[in-house]
Amino acid sequence: MVIVFFLGGASGLPLALTAGTFTIWLARSGVDKSTIGILTVVALPYTLKFLWAPLVDRLPIPGLGSWLGRRRGWALATQLALMAAIAAMALADPVSHPGLLAVFALLVAIASASQDIVLDAYRVEILDPPQYGAGAATFVFGYRLGMLVSGAGALYLADVVSWRDVYLIMAGALLIGMATVLLAREPKVPFKTPDGASLAQVLRSAVVEPLLDFMKRPLWLAILLFVFLFKLGDALAGTMTGPFLVELAFTNTEIANISKLYGFIATIVGLALGGYLIPRFGVVRTLWAGGILQMLSNLLFALQATLGHDLGALALTIGVENFSGGIGTAALVAYLSGLCNLLYTATQYALLSALASAARAVLGAPTGKLAEVLDWVSFFGLTAALALPGLAVLAWLNAKGGIGALKPPARANPVAD
Repeated sequence: MVIVFFLGGASGLPLALTAGTFTIWLARSGVDKSTIGILTVVALPYTLKFLWAPLVDRLPIPGLGSWLGRRRGWALATQLALMAAIAAMALADPVSHPGLLAVFALLVAIASASQDIVLDAYRVEILDPPQYGAGAATFVFGYRLGMLVSGAGALYLADVVSWRDVYLIMAGALLIGMATVLLAREPKVPFKTPDGASLAQVLRSAVVEPLLDFMKRPLWLAILLFVFLFKLGDALAGTMTGPFLVELAFTNTEIANISKLYGFIATIVGLALGGYLIPRFGVVRTLWAGGILQMLSNLLFALQATLGHDLGALALTIGVENFSGGIGTAALVAYLSGLCNLLYTATQYALLSALASAARAVLGAPTGKLAEVLDWVSFFGLTAALALPGLAVLAWLNAKGGIGALKPPARANPVAD
């Protein structure tokens, strides 16, 4: 469990360095909102990681694989790549060389997404089945603390050292994850490609068949549309939250205390409440609660824009935003989990979760231009309105009985047979 905890921290650490902390650095450096919006596209690898996940899962990394094993070899390779890419970000100037900084940030996201693939597999394989629940909770706790280090921790540091030094320190923090990989053991899980199977056949069984299986269920297109839309408004508002707070003259320490540390606690409370509500009121009602609260939280950002630099209002806005996001996330995760056929759980969940996060990566670029054209009140009012299409699709699915797709019938596995 100690190993799982520290690997969770290593997995969560890079995320903010290409997201929230990254946008605050850009805003502090004087980068315009349109450019900041465009640069959020560097997070796209987190959405697309399912495309190369089968390769990471099945192929050993040359050199390191023979020394450390398939899982630890990939883990150390991705961490070395992360350290190099984060250090390169530190040395790139966001004003004079934004394109170069974007390339390095994209490399960070690719390496981080690849690390997530291998560490998720490692966690499952290193634990015995009775430990899965505790292991998942331990990993997520480490992950959230890793995000806190690169979020609140980085902002605290930015008040006393340069942004260049902040990112170099974050790169050095990955040494903890590397030491954990070297001290850990390789899982004793035998791996063997099916006899006579070509790489194309292996990839078909891992990627194509889960997709074809999902497409057999009723209303599958509407289900995918709902998954994409449910957090659309919330995601687009989150993309510009950093520049918004900078423009309202909140200091790095104030943002760290309220938006990161206090927001972290509010998210955990929301997740816990969502987990409590789902078995008692059902996933659909919890989705409604989370969706409506997410919409209202965006309206609080519009109110914050009228009040300006007001710490009390910010505490309310961030508290409601993170709390509602926690409830919505808990409900959405439960919904996505129920959509998966037990024969293809890992791949189908990876695809669905990627679609759920696609809005931030794909539509984040134009949000910066929107924030420049509109005032902040209108911008956050628009993001609140963008919650309505997802709720409309949810209502339609509920009326058509689409929630019945949560428990697809099991069938024989032709590959296993």
